Amino acid sequence: MSVPATTETRVDQTPFSKRLRASTLRVHDRANHSLYMEALLGGALTLPGYTKLAIQYYFVYQAIEKASDAMAGDPVGGPFVFDELRRMPALARDLAYLVGPDWAAEIQPLEATKAYVRRIETVAHDWPGGYVAHHYTRYLGDIAGGQVIRKLLERNYDVAEAGSLFYHFDEIGSAPAFRDHYRAKLDTAPWDEAERARVVEEALVAFECNVAVFDELAETMDQYRAA
Repeated sequence: MSVPATTETRVDQTPFSKRLRASTLRVHDRANHSLYMEALLGGALTLPGYTKLAIQYYFVYQAIEKASDAMAGDPVGGPFVFDELRRMPALARDLAYLVGPDWAAEIQPLEATKAYVRRIETVAHDWPGGYVAHHYTRYLGDIAGGQVIRKLLERNYDVAEAGSLFYHFDEIGSAPAFRDHYRAKLDTAPWDEAERARVVEEALVAFECNVAVFDELAETMDQYRAA
């Protein structure tokens, strides 16, 4: 007589990509509904108000893509290094447009951004699971939800090229197909249950870092209210 599958067995058989998404859904929603993001997505901020966010992304992606360089030859982290995802060249062009030709000398990270960068530097250069947690949290969100911001920039500020290139992922081809490919890599990564739990926990930390950046941006966003 066959033995019915237990709840624990069913949980273990859940694809890791689905588990990761479900485990981070609550904090993901908090990020999307932060005061800053609601103001931005609601069209309540000026273009300089968005520029403050783009500046923070420059420092975050600089840290993540340095971690990508460190992970390129790693048997576990390496498969998640996609050169076609790299955002730094696009961010440099965006900031030259949004801030001006001397942007590199003018931009500064917020305190929350500094903490976010320190976290990436601490866990993502030597621990493949930590690298994937931060990589997943940022890039898959930008490929999907970030397109809402791209459309906002085009519609509200007439910014369709330089200024919004960060959200252009032309090199990955079909976005849904790429996301499926990425999730398949998550599902087949050689992690045991304990390591998967660590990756989930680090993804939650990554989302909290994002929320902290949005919260600090909200402290000064009244300066950038649209008329």
